[in-house]
Amino acid sequence: MITSEPRPGERVKHVRLDEDMLTVDLLDGRTISVPLAWYPRLLHATPAQRKNWKLSGGGFGIHWPDVDEDLSTEGLLRGAPAPPQSMRDVA
Repeated sequence: MITSEPRPGERVKHVRLDEDMLTVDLLDGRTISVPLAWYPRLLHATPAQRKNWKLSGGGFGIHWPDVDEDLSTEGLLRGAPAPPQSMRDVA
């Protein structure tokens, strides 16, 4: 599998979550929106748990410590939902 180095503009600027969507603004001006159904830990989290996020991976990742969820801008840009194991963790 070929992977490329993340570009500086692909760092996270801001994160928003509502009942159905995760929206991530990147430093280069792009906005990524994905359904929360792709990330069951976030889908089932409380609003307070969803709001408690931190940048990780030098700004290329997002970590939710309360629900132990980690996402990368690379995965979000690829449109990658959580792996099946993560989906079973919350069932």
